[in-house]
Formats: sequence, structure tokens, C-alpha cells
Amino acid sequence: MTLSDTRFILLRKWLSQYFKTEVEIELICGDASFRRYFRVKHLAKSYIVSDSPIELVPIQPFIDMAISYQKVGLVVPEIIAQDNVSGFVLQSDLGDEQLINQLNLQTVKPLYTQALGLLPKIAQVKATASGELPLYDRQFVERELAIFSEWLLGTHLKLTLSDHDKQIISHAFSVLIENAIAQPHVGMHRDYHSRNILLVDKQLGVIDFQDAVIGPVTYDAVSLLRDCYIKWPKDIVDELKQSHFRLCQQHQFIDESVSFEQYESWFDLMGLQRHIKAAGIFARLHHRDAKPGYLKDIPLTLTYIVEVSALYPQLEEFGLWVKERVIPLISK
Repeated sequence: MTLSDTRFILLRKWLSQYFKTEVEIELICGDASFRRYFRVKHLAKSYIVSDSPIELVPIQPFIDMAISYQKVGLVVPEIIAQDNVSGFVLQSDLGDEQLINQLNLQTVKPLYTQALGLLPKIAQVKATASGELPLYDRQFVERELAIFSEWLLGTHLKLTLSDHDKQIISHAFSVLIENAIAQPHVGMHRDYHSRNILLVDKQLGVIDFQDAVIGPVTYDAVSLLRDCYIKWPKDIVDELKQSHFRLCQQHQFIDESVSFEQYESWFDLMGLQRHIKAAGIFARLHHRDAKPGYLKDIPLTLTYIVEVSALYPQLEEFGLWVKERVIPLISK
């Protein structure tokens, strides 16, 4: 960012008009999209403003979700002002204490239990003032899985696939698609992990929810417990899985006839689908968006893919293929 940055000049002008005076603006970060965030200081008070090129990242989904989440009691940024032409959103500052920075072997269970406890509130939000949320249906899942083939296997690794390779991938993707659409569907954050959860005055706040959909009941839980950025011992994850299963039963998100074994299968395959997508997105962020920092997160996603695939006979061949054909290329 420079003072000649056109969007920054527009942002400074908009904020000066809103506050009727000059303000202090500091770039915080960009996220895994075309969006940027700034911290704004005015009269000893702090705010956050997001900068979203409106033709690339519409701001209304974020605003709608913030209002809807606030109504069900979630701690989210309050929308203060918006510029619908340029794509600026001024919001309250929840701070920058990400959950990931507070996690260790002693704190992970209580903090993740607290985070899982927010999911019933997230699950009940299936619509906003603009209408029903998009449905995470078969076509949606197909589009997400295709990112892996296009950006990781093709663009990043330049891997030439044989017909047999394509059959292995296609079969695995079919299994994962059927798993996603078979589950009970609830309101879904879709990026619920330790970097998008903030500690706010001993409560947990939620951010980055603009891509919310109606989708599988296990999606947000597996996003949290099998985080793309940090891995926890199996016994801790298993215990927390049980907690989420009980939460789902308690809030009647799953039928009482659903066994834990069925839930666990849903959870595992949902996580596998998410990690396949994430590996592709991390490669896309590097090649399309000039954000190479995400490349370091690909190995963990591939590790999850190999480990989980080995547990399910219908996916065993795919996991072995990733282990033998993909991981060696990533490790070079």
C-alpha cells in the first residue's frame, strides 16, 4: 500500500467525510480474497474498515450476516457505515486476539468446547434480510473439489493425469459429494477455524462469515477440529467430536436414530472434502492472487487427506495416490 494507492485515497476521503476530520489509518492485513482490512483511529477510539472492490467482492453478504448473527446472540463486528459504490464497510473493532494464539495442549479443549458451543447459534441462521442463504448442494461441492485438480495438480504441480489417475480422483470425489448432500443441513459459517474466531473480553467473537451457506451439519465442526493451520492429537479431537455430536442431538440437528459411527463418518469425509478444497485454494492464492504465504499450509492438508482416506476402504486408493504422486512433488 502506498499513498498513491487509488483505493486507499478513496478510503481516506470517505472516512474523512464520515468522521468530519482526518483519521489515522493502518493496514492490518488482506484475507484469502481480494479484501483488505485497516484499523482506523479517531478521537482515541478504534474501528475496523474493510476494503472490498465491489466488482470482485460484494459487501452486502457480510453486512447481512453480521446483522443476522448479532440477532441470535453472536459476538460479531457491528456495522457502523458502508459505501455501496466503492465497497468500504466501517465496523466496530473486536481486537486482533485470534484464538489460534491462545491454543496449547492445556487450553485447546476448553477453548474449542467454547467455540463448538457457538455452532448451534450459527446453525439456526439460514436466511438474512436479503433472503435464504445459498445451498451447499451437489454443484457447489463439485465446484470446490475442482479447485484441487485445476490449481494444485494442474497449475502448481503441472501433473499430467492418466485415465487411471482421473478415475481414482473421480471416484473419491463422488464419495465425498454423496457424503455432503446426505447429511442434515444447517446454517454454516463455512470458514470456522482458529484464525476467524477472536477472544473479545473473555467471550468468543466470530469474523469472516460472508460466505455462509446452508450446508452439512459437520462442516463447521470439522473446520475447527481439523484446522488447516494447526493439528491436535487424536484423543483430543475424538473427545471434542463427541461433544459436538451431543450438541447436535441436543439441538435436534441430527435425528436420534443417527449413531455416533454415522456422525463420525460424516465428519471424517466432510473434513477430507474440505482439505482437498483448501489445498487447491492455497495453490490458487499463490498463482492467481500473489499470496505465496499459504503454500506452507498445503502439506498439513495433504497429511489429513492421506490419514483419513486410509480409514475408509472406498477412499483408500485415493489416499495412497496422494501419498505417492502428490506429496513427493510438494516436498521438492
